[in-house]
Order: sequence, then C-alpha cells, then structure tokens
Amino acid sequence: MAMVLSQIKPSSSAFSQDPSSSTSSSSSSSFNYRPAGLGNNSGDYDKLQITLKEYGIASVVVAKVSRLDWLRNAAGLLDPNYWRGTLRPRPVLDWYLKRVNDAVQEAKELSQSATTLSLIGHSAGGWLARLYMQEFGLSHISLLLTLGTPHLPPPKGSPGVVDQTRGLLNYVEKNCSKAVYTRDLKYVCIAGRYIQGARLFGNASDAKVDGGVAMDSAGTTAAAAAAELVVPASPPPSTTSSLRSRFIGQGYKQVCGRAEVWGDGVVPEESAHLEGALNISLDGVYHSPVGSDDELRPWYGSPAVVEQWIHHLLN
Repeated sequence: MAMVLSQIKPSSSAFSQDPSSSTSSSSSSSFNYRPAGLGNNSGDYDKLQITLKEYGIASVVVAKVSRLDWLRNAAGLLDPNYWRGTLRPRPVLDWYLKRVNDAVQEAKELSQSATTLSLIGHSAGGWLARLYMQEFGLSHISLLLTLGTPHLPPPKGSPGVVDQTRGLLNYVEKNCSKAVYTRDLKYVCIAGRYIQGARLFGNASDAKVDGGVAMDSAGTTAAAAAAELVVPASPPPSTTSSLRSRFIGQGYKQVCGRAEVWGDGVVPEESAHLEGALNISLDGVYHSPVGSDDELRPWYGSPAVVEQWIHHLLN
C-alpha cells in the first residue's frame, strides 16, 4: 500500500510512514503496502494515517488499492516466465506502479514547495517501492523506510522452497539500485521479532514469542519505549504453541530457506534487512495490521511501535 505524507508542521513531534525530510518543514511521501499475500487495501492503513497526522503531518495520501485489484496479478499466469520462475515486473505490476505514481503526484500537488518525498513500504510494498524508484527515478525521493519487507529472494536449490514471487524478487535484487544511507538518500529497513519458527519435524519446544527491548543493527537499545511493547511471556510450550511455531516456520522457510529463525510471523528478520541500509529489529512486533492488537499484538503501525521509528523519518 502506498501512503504519501506532505508538509510536516514545525509544531508537534512528527513521524511519518514514508517520510523523508531533511528539515522540519519539508514534505514527505509514504507508501504502505502489505504483502502477506499481496492482499491488503487502503483502508487497512486508516489508523496509521491518523497516527501520522497526530505527529504533525498535515497531509497524508494513501495509494488507492482494493483487495480485488490484486486479482490483476493473475495476468502473470499467462506469461511462460511465471512457470519458469523468471517473471519480470512489467507489465504484470504496471497497474500498481501507476497507483503509486498517482499518489506521488497528488502529494506533490498538496505540497508544492517540497523538493523531495519519502516512501514507506509495508511488506511487499517495500520491494515494490524499490521497483517504483528504479522505474520512475530517484531524484524526488530522499527516504525509503520499509516495514517487514521480504527484500531478499529465497535461496535457490533449497529443498521444499518455492519462490512465491516467481522471480520478481530476483529481478529486484539484480536490477534495482543498491541500498544506501547517505545525506541525500536513506534506506531504513525495520524487521519485527514477534515469534521464532520451528522445523516441521523435530523438537519445537525452543520456539518462542518475543517481547522486550528493541535493538538496532549494532545491537544497541533502540528506544526506552520498547518496554511498552513487551508481549506477555508465553507459557511453557504446549502442543498448540508447537504447532503454531511449526506452521509459521514453514512460512519463514519459503521466504529465507530456513524455518528456525525469528520473524514477525510472516517475514523472517534476516529477509527484512538490506545490505547498505540502516537495519533495525524491533522485538514483539507483528507483521500485519490485520489481526493485530495495539496492546497484545502490536504491528509496525501501532502507536507505541511508530514511536520507536518515527525519528528516522523526521531527522
């Protein structure tokens, strides 16, 4: 999903979902797209849109995408490259890229004084934002912030692993610009550590649901507010929790080739980071707004979690 933010007010503290800004009065653009199956719509991000405005973002534009729109991707089934696992993003994803570009143009119109925009990509929206930047240019983008995005294609040759994107992530990795963290352009990649997966067969008693202190890529404490995100410790592993961890582990395996890793319940932590970017991991953070709970199962857009990453959009 895409969200465009413009005109950060110099008053209250601000954060944005796809923001940007080198100054407190710059405008930002945010794209939020969630792919736990590439099926979210614009309405799933209404609460996050409100939260952004509460931080002083005067204008927030959400790319217009409905759940039925995702059926357009079925056109890829007619492409022989889909079955070979070498699918290219265009023309299959042209419709989505146009929605993102429409949102960008609207953000520009709402904040005509802005010289750069910021993008936020949730889940698949993160690598789709990278694709947008490659196809439409980088000159107007100063920040890409991704939330729970599966950036990396699954390793080739892993038993039982099938590339769910049918080659699209391989294309992005080979053809899109590498992540950087510079004065003019910043990539910030945030991963969630909500639950550890487990192998389908074997002892799953080590699997855990996490909560606690958020750590950045250097291993330092990310924010004192992390204490507010502590998820109640799980009881001793039961048959139910083991089955859950095994099930989630199989999902992780399809993304990164391994089941016994930490992740947000959908995307493994290691897949949500990019070489060259500022990589951050937040404990106790769930993948999706759908099925989340701001207190018991916070996702990347829950107010207490946003508080931990908003400064990357404002500074």
